Amino acid sequence: MAGWFTSDGEPCRLLDAGAGIGSLTSAFLARVASGELRYASVDVSTFERDTDLLVELQASLGRYVGDVSFRSVVHPEDFIEATVNSLQFAPDAPGYTHAILNPPYKKIASASRERHLLRLVGIETVNLYAAFVALALARLTQGGQLVAIVPRSFCNGPYYQPFRTWLLTHGALTHMHLFDSRSQAFKDDGVLQENLILRMVRGAAQGDVTVSTSTDDHFDDLTHQTFPFAQVVHAADARRLWHVPLPHAGEMTELPAIAQCTLEELGIQVSTGPVVDFRLRTHLRATAGPGTVPLIYPAHFSGGQIVWPLAEHKKSNAIVRDVESEKWLYPLGTYCLVRRLSSKEERRRIVAAVLEPHAVNHTPMLGFENHLNVFHSDKQGLPRELAYGLSTYLQSQAVDTYFRRFSGHTQVNASDLRHLRYPDRDALSALGTWVLAHPDASPQTQDAYLAAMPQ
Repeated sequence: MAGWFTSDGEPCRLLDAGAGIGSLTSAFLARVASGELRYASVDVSTFERDTDLLVELQASLGRYVGDVSFRSVVHPEDFIEATVNSLQFAPDAPGYTHAILNPPYKKIASASRERHLLRLVGIETVNLYAAFVALALARLTQGGQLVAIVPRSFCNGPYYQPFRTWLLTHGALTHMHLFDSRSQAFKDDGVLQENLILRMVRGAAQGDVTVSTSTDDHFDDLTHQTFPFAQVVHAADARRLWHVPLPHAGEMTELPAIAQCTLEELGIQVSTGPVVDFRLRTHLRATAGPGTVPLIYPAHFSGGQIVWPLAEHKKSNAIVRDVESEKWLYPLGTYCLVRRLSSKEERRRIVAAVLEPHAVNHTPMLGFENHLNVFHSDKQGLPRELAYGLSTYLQSQAVDTYFRRFSGHTQVNASDLRHLRYPDRDALSALGTWVLAHPDASPQTQDAYLAAMPQ
C-alpha cells in the first residue's frame, strides 16, 4: 500500500485514520527512510481513539525518529466527528496530501450519531469503513492520493450507491488490487468477503484503471493489467456498480451475447424468500404433519434439485399453514431457487436448484425461507423447462465470472439477480430441454452448450 504512492519532492502531509498500532504509517515512513519516497518535509497525523493502542502507536512512530525527519501528531479522538467539524468550521485548514487507511468495519444505523454527522457534509453510507474513506478523500488537497484497504461490499448493492457516486464525483480511481481468496489473506480476522486495496486521486480526471490480483498477502501469483474505466463502471449504469475486471479471466469478462433480456422482459420476478423463521418460530415444525406445508431452506439443495424432507435437518422441514402464515406462502409449482449465501470457497458464486412439485409430495402450498432467492411469475411457478434453463444459465461459468466482477462477498442479493441480463424465454427453455435430456452432463459440457447456442 505504501508503495502505491508517488512522490515529487513537495511537502507531505500524511493522514492515517484508524491507525491502530501504526502499521501503515510505519510502512510509509520505512519507504521514506529508504529513499524510495522523497518529500521536502513529512507531517504525520494519526487518528486512533482506542486508548489501549496509543502506547504502541507512539512507539511505532518513535522507531523512525532519527531515520526520517518528520513531525507527528496522534489524535486520540473520533475521526468522524473531528473531520466533520473541520470540514464545516475550518474549511480553509490545510488538507492532507496523502492518506493511507485500514478503516474499522462496522454497520452504522440510519438514526445513529455517525449518520447524522456524515449527512452534515453530504456523505450517506451504511458502514464505518466507507465513512472513513469518504472523509479522508474529502480532506485531501487537489491531487492528493488515497490508498485504502476495504471490504469489497461497497462495489454493488443499493445501500452503497450514494458512496460509490460520492467517490467518483470527488476523485479518480487509478488502481485496484483484489485478493481472490476470502479465507487466506485475512484468515485471522474471519473475513467472509473479498477485500480490495484501492488508490484514488482527489479531483483528478478519470483515466484507465490498473487492476491487480493475488490469492493472498504473499503476492506470489501477482497479476496486473490496465483496463478502460468504462469496464469498471459502465457509463449507462445509474447504480454506479464497480466491476473488477480479472486479469486472468481471458475473454470471459462479459455475459454471453445471447443474454440480452431483463427479467421484466421475460415476465419473471425474483424475490427474497419471505419466511423469516425466527419471526414465525411458533409455526415451525421439524417434520411435516396435519396442517403443515413444506418449508424449504438452502440445506435442501442437492445436485441442482430440492431434496425434502431432511431427517437430520437442524432447521425445520415444515411450517403450519394458517391465517397468520398464509401471506408468506407460495402456491405449488416449479421454481428456480438461488442461495443467498454461498460458502467461503464455493466453486460457483451463484448456487441454484429447481424445485419440482413431486419433490414436496404435491403439497398445495410452500414456504421459502429468507436465505433463498425465488424466481417466479407473479408469485406462481415457472414452466419446467424454463426453470431448468434459468438454473443452468445462472450457474454457468460465464455468469460466475461476470458476477464476481462486481460482487465480492458471500451474499447473492435479489437486486443483483434482478439486474443481470438473461437469454430470452425460448433460449432458456431450449437450454432447459437439453439439460433435462442430458442429466449427466458436466458443468463444462453445459457451459459449452450454452456458448454454442445461436444468438
